[in-house]
Amino acid sequence: MHQAALWRRLIAEFLGSAFLAAVVIGSGIAAQRLSPGDTGLQLFENAAVTAAGLFTIILMFGPVSGGHFNPVVSFVDAVFRGLRWRDAAAYLPAQLSGCILGAIVSNVMFSLPAAELSTKHRASPAHFLAEVVATLGLLMVIFALARSGRPRSTPAAVGAYIGAAYFFTSSTSFANPAITVGRMLSDTFAGIAPSSVPSFVAAQTVGGFLAVLVIWLLYPAITPSQAADILVPHTEPVATEAVSR
Repeated sequence: MHQAALWRRLIAEFLGSAFLAAVVIGSGIAAQRLSPGDTGLQLFENAAVTAAGLFTIILMFGPVSGGHFNPVVSFVDAVFRGLRWRDAAAYLPAQLSGCILGAIVSNVMFSLPAAELSTKHRASPAHFLAEVVATLGLLMVIFALARSGRPRSTPAAVGAYIGAAYFFTSSTSFANPAITVGRMLSDTFAGIAPSSVPSFVAAQTVGGFLAVLVIWLLYPAITPSQAADILVPHTEPVATEAVSR
């Protein structure tokens, strides 16, 4: 068994990240239009669609790349030797560019400017803490399932966690530097002002470091083969040629 070629995994990460951004931003725009003036209902619609969409997207692309779509997930996976560091570094631009494309496509689908910087300021101490908590929790879900031998449950668990975290965190749980950058390009319900992006990315990075420490404390026996299965198993059999005489 071996992983797919790196170029195939990068395509999967790029496309999955693009779909993720389209789901998050597109559902936010639709919610604004379908439920004007009702922020709670808008957030519920955005959260529900994101949870279902994330579950589906991981199933779509996870068998090729693991379905990370998130630089923090990729680099934490590298810490536990489930992914090579050079591969994690290669995933980063694929994830960022995918989320940027997804944001542009979402804007165009709803007849908005292709790229328009958001004016929604979100940076505050409360939002910083919320992003640390959201990112820490996301990584704990992923690695707990990998350590317990249940990685095939991860797509549903991750979707459910993110959907819930929309409501229990004040930041609405971005928990992903790539989607944070993508959402900067849409001045809509799901957007984030460029000035707030550094704070969110820093908080997500802190959440990643804390997750490494907590995973080491709770699951000290986690193996590289278990880490390699996040978010879902993505190895394929080595092709062999049978020669008959």
